[in-house]
Amino acid sequence: MDPLIASGLAFFGVTGAVFAMAMAFGDNGSKNSIEDRLQVLAGKKPAGSDAVAVTREALVKEGMEGLAGVLRSLAERFDLRLLFTQADSPITPETFLLVSAGLGCFAGLICFLIVPQVAFVPLAAILFAVLPINWLLWRRGRRLKKFGDQLPEALALIARALRSGHSLASGLKVVCDEMQEPVSKEFTGAYEEQNLGVPLDAALKNMYKRMPNLDFKFFVTAVAIQRQSGGDLAEILDKISYVTRERQKLLGQVQALTGEGRISGLVLMLLPIAIFLAVWRVNPDYVMVLFTEPMGRKMIGVAIFLQIIGAYSIKKIIQIKV
Repeated sequence: MDPLIASGLAFFGVTGAVFAMAMAFGDNGSKNSIEDRLQVLAGKKPAGSDAVAVTREALVKEGMEGLAGVLRSLAERFDLRLLFTQADSPITPETFLLVSAGLGCFAGLICFLIVPQVAFVPLAAILFAVLPINWLLWRRGRRLKKFGDQLPEALALIARALRSGHSLASGLKVVCDEMQEPVSKEFTGAYEEQNLGVPLDAALKNMYKRMPNLDFKFFVTAVAIQRQSGGDLAEILDKISYVTRERQKLLGQVQALTGEGRISGLVLMLLPIAIFLAVWRVNPDYVMVLFTEPMGRKMIGVAIFLQIIGAYSIKKIIQIKV
């Protein structure tokens, strides 16, 4: 058999094996969940806090979901739902996993059909498979940054509402109505939770899980202390808002001073890859020695390790906590 075809079949065989293992693990979790719910319905097991009232038809439908159940199990196992909530993603974790797997398989197939070197097939599959997670992390970081920029104004707005005689819940409602996303959406979630009977400090703690911002943690702690021991919450919020603004100014100055280091690190990380692609374009046989010879594969491994060490070192140098 042609080595090119054999390598392609091996690649897709490994991909299928990975999906089969994921399906096996996912089915076990789904079966356990279905058995627990059936025992609750039969009266053999008391309903816990996480038990939900479902019909037998719904259980059968859940058991027949197949791939959707596997993907849901993987999403819960790796806690993807919290990441998707923080990023306010328009797609579900199950769809996200399907897109990642589809991109990886599609890129591997295209590379297998176009590029004569089989060694690039797994590399192309991995690079395209991680694109969705990079997009998700970028979306999450952008949303958290915007929330941090809006937080001082939100705290000042709550402080003014408290001085006007409103309650803290009414102050949250003012933020929901007057400000833009993402701060308005997150405060709306906390406001609706406390309307449904959740204690306000617990609702704010749940909001902190969705938006892990250090300045917002100060606000949650101040509210919890004020509800237990009393105090002028409006003055505390003004001080937190002032400290947050000053810290953001200092952070902006640090980002400006470390901009040269970040650009240098980016250039140093991308330069070896660019040179490799350029040489491969000009003389592919010269580069393929790295993949065909044992010493070449060792050199690639050492190069990747040194790239990771260099990236980590540069990141620690330019990362200054404020």
